Amino acid sequence: MKKDLVSKDLLKTMARDISKHILHIDIKDDMEIIDKEFVRIEKRDADLVFKNGKELIHIEIQNDNHKKMHLRMHRYYSDILFEYEDYKISQYLLYIGKYKCSMISQIKRDKIDYSYDIINFKDLDCQELINSDDPSAVTLAILCDFKDLDTQLVVNSILKKLKELSDERDYEKYLRALNLYSLNRNLEKELKKGVEMLRVDMEKTPFYQLGVERGEKIGEKIGQKNTSLNNAYIMITKFGMEVDTIGKEFNLNKDELLKYIESKK
Repeated sequence: MKKDLVSKDLLKTMARDISKHILHIDIKDDMEIIDKEFVRIEKRDADLVFKNGKELIHIEIQNDNHKKMHLRMHRYYSDILFEYEDYKISQYLLYIGKYKCSMISQIKRDKIDYSYDIINFKDLDCQELINSDDPSAVTLAILCDFKDLDTQLVVNSILKKLKELSDERDYEKYLRALNLYSLNRNLEKELKKGVEMLRVDMEKTPFYQLGVERGEKIGEKIGQKNTSLNNAYIMITKFGMEVDTIGKEFNLNKDELLKYIESKK
């Protein structure tokens, strides 16, 4: 994570959210973020380390397979242990990569018996997080594997749900977290586009009712054909959405849609 972009308050929020919804850790009221560089030969800045009671929790977010991640995690462990010898240390690697996770999570050799936990976001239910009434859980959905769903539509769904669940101040806070998470998933463009789209009054200019429901496509049909054609036109010309994608979402014939777009020129 790019920690130079993140305030300490946001790091604390992220630590609570990840711990609660992904790691299922009971976070204490006095939990404390540790903002410390661990230096030996070269600078190593851990993604997230915080104090929770008498436990130190270290979280790394990884979007590719690192051949020596187990060695890197072990080095983090020894550096943290050097500073906080009296604390229990728990380490978690959150893998958000596209490819199968091939990293190993332990070292057993000589007299070393070391291990840490790998959480693969491909194994998590993205829709369950999006459907949650807790905005912190909805925010974490952007780290999940979207399977075969359209990326832009999922990002839009997350933003729409957050807008519904949050007041303006909290929405901005969660948007900052989304921005950071999007960097790890290379979804900056989709997030920016989604924010711009949300600024359009979705009720007065019906786009398609965003929201993910189990077993159903994202988006619902818009009633009248003319309204559907007009809103499809807006999504394609204003926001750069693909004709095929929008045509399917509005249940419109591609040739008819292209003809309508041409008539507007």
